[in-house]
Amino acid sequence: MTRSIKLVLVAVALVLSAKAAPAQSEKPGVERLYILNCGEGATSDVSRWTPGANEGKPMDFVDNCYLIRHSQGWFLWDTGVPDAVASMPNGLVPSDPKATVWRRPKTLVAQLEHLGLKPGDIKWMAVSHTHPDHTGNVELFPQAVLHVQKVEYEWPGPNNEPRFQPSHPVVLLSGDKDVFGDGSLTILSTPGHTPGHQSLLVKLPKTGAVLLSGDAVHFKSNWDNRVVPGMNVSKDQTLASMQKIAEVLAKEKGQLWINHDKAQRDSLKMAPEFYD
Repeated sequence: MTRSIKLVLVAVALVLSAKAAPAQSEKPGVERLYILNCGEGATSDVSRWTPGANEGKPMDFVDNCYLIRHSQGWFLWDTGVPDAVASMPNGLVPSDPKATVWRRPKTLVAQLEHLGLKPGDIKWMAVSHTHPDHTGNVELFPQAVLHVQKVEYEWPGPNNEPRFQPSHPVVLLSGDKDVFGDGSLTILSTPGHTPGHQSLLVKLPKTGAVLLSGDAVHFKSNWDNRVVPGMNVSKDQTLASMQKIAEVLAKEKGQLWINHDKAQRDSLKMAPEFYD
């Protein structure tokens, strides 16, 4: 009799624990998105980004990374300024006095830890392009499968160096890519800033569609006036990519989040808060 009662109690406990356990995702797709601080910068002359205007005008920049929880696992978009910059008292000072001085108030690793994650938890990643303020921490995630346009991957870096470690697992793209095949996370080919620049369309269950610009556009004023920075590799491609983004936003009734625009970023929720 005692044994029977024990068996009944064990069965009841198992049922109750099953009800208390967190349910697995019932629907495929993106579940939430975190905005991470991946650098803060300042330039003494923003005119290189706004040809014909703002000569000698200083401007503050931000640099965002985006951590996305999909039902299949964690996906990281852009990796920001190198974490090592956090230990530099004066920031990362460029040789060109008109270029951006970058600082790193928080490391990427520390922000992941605050969310209960380690670099090894990131299964997939992508970068908008291969400028160092977007690729600074790619190799903190040597196991994460990198999604990048083939033309960007093969674009020679400084001194003809490869832009990524050849050993890093990679998916080479030739255009748009529905990453998980469910329409919730789509990489969009938006060349012009660099040969293989790409942007990211994220469809969140409550927030709706959000399009992460990368550097297809740098500031809201550039977007509103279709201004192309002087350092872009192709003005025509940049303008075509802006038009493509506008059409996607109209179709999806989406928001455009502009990566380096400080005023916009200051209006958004930063991790550990999130968008769902």
